[in-house]
Amino acid sequence: QVQLVESGGGSVKSGGSLRLSCTVSGRAVVASDMGWFRQAPGKERSFVAQITWRGTPRDYEDSVKGRFTISRNKTENTLYLQMNDLKPEDTAMYYCAAAGTAYVQRERRMPDQYAYWGQGTQVTVSS
Repeated sequence: QVQLVESGGGSVKSGGSLRLSCTVSGRAVVASDMGWFRQAPGKERSFVAQITWRGTPRDYEDSVKGRFTISRNKTENTLYLQMNDLKPEDTAMYYCAAAGTAYVQRERRMPDQYAYWGQGTQVTVSS
C-alpha cells in the first residue's frame, strides 16, 4: 500500500526557515521520481521542486531557486524540502508527490505526472 505523509509545516516570519518531511511507503514509490508542489488559496497547485529516483535534485521553480533545497534519504524513505529565507508569497499548502514509476527519470513539473500524493502540510509566512 502506498502512503505519503508530510510533516514540518508551520507559521514563521519572513526570512525564517522550515524543513518539510514526507515519509514514503510502498514499493511503487520508494524508487520513483518525487516532487513538492504547493497550492495557495484560490490558486492552482504549482510545481516547487523535483528530485530523481537516484536522489539527484533535478529542477526548481524559479522563485525558490537558491532558497529551497530538495533531498531524499533513500534508507529512511523520506523526502525533504529545506526552505530558507521564506517570504509571505511562499504561504501555501505544500504537498509531496511520487511519480510511481520505478527507475524512470524524466522532467516532471506537472501535477498529472505524479500518481501518488500526500495530504499536505500548511506553511504560513508572515511579514
